[in-house]
Amino acid sequence: MSKDRTIGFIGGGNMGEALIRGLISASLFRPEKIFVHDPSAARVEYLLGEYGIKASRGIPELAGHCGIILLAVKPQVMLSVLGELRRAITEKQLVISIAAGIPLSMLERELPKATPVVRVMPNTPALVLMGASALSRGGSVSDDQMETALEIFRAVGKAVEVEEKWMDTVTGLSGSGPAYVLLMIEAMIDAGVLMGLPRHLARELAVQTFAGTSAMLDKSGKHPAEMKDMITSPGGTTIRGLKILEEKGVRGAIFEAVEAATRRSEELGKG
Repeated sequence: MSKDRTIGFIGGGNMGEALIRGLISASLFRPEKIFVHDPSAARVEYLLGEYGIKASRGIPELAGHCGIILLAVKPQVMLSVLGELRRAITEKQLVISIAAGIPLSMLERELPKATPVVRVMPNTPALVLMGASALSRGGSVSDDQMETALEIFRAVGKAVEVEEKWMDTVTGLSGSGPAYVLLMIEAMIDAGVLMGLPRHLARELAVQTFAGTSAMLDKSGKHPAEMKDMITSPGGTTIRGLKILEEKGVRGAIFEAVEAATRRSEELGKG
């Protein structure tokens, strides 16, 4: 990616800040090539002081400076933002949206014809540069532009391209998934406390267990079941615990949670 490329953030909230931090840390953009516009003057002042980026007084000014425009606003204000943006951009500028539930069809309809648009579903671990992001391209996005979008989100974790028809499932799995994991971590901490561990020790052990297991699985490339079998000794402690989890339907509950979140994402998109 050219170091002379410019990117503008419409919206400087937590996810916008995570991306700004990731782009600078990965040396994808120099701070002076990153612009931000946010209704909160205090938020803009913080971002400028923290990262050395530049501010734009409005959406038209930002669009005039930037080859890539990232929409990091709430879905309910997207129409008004697109209305301002429509009058200020050309089809040569790449637009990337991380607004939940806003389909490519709406983005393309509200922007000038042939504007290249990418829709992204990131997740909250991006805040610590460990996110999982799924990206879908619009009809006018070139391979080079898609690679640029993927590179931006790789700066805050892993990024994959998916067909837009899978975006609701992505939302139910990786978008909502951090909450499922946190619930399991909380339960393990409380279980440790129940069995006599001091809470700070239970927390440290449970958090590291999830982090270490994820890293081990990722680096091995093995199926989770294969790794599970490797640490499950005949007649040992782990198989006793797994038997209870199966009896209580934990696997089925996770299936149902992802399915329910996917269906809700579909409903919100239609709404």
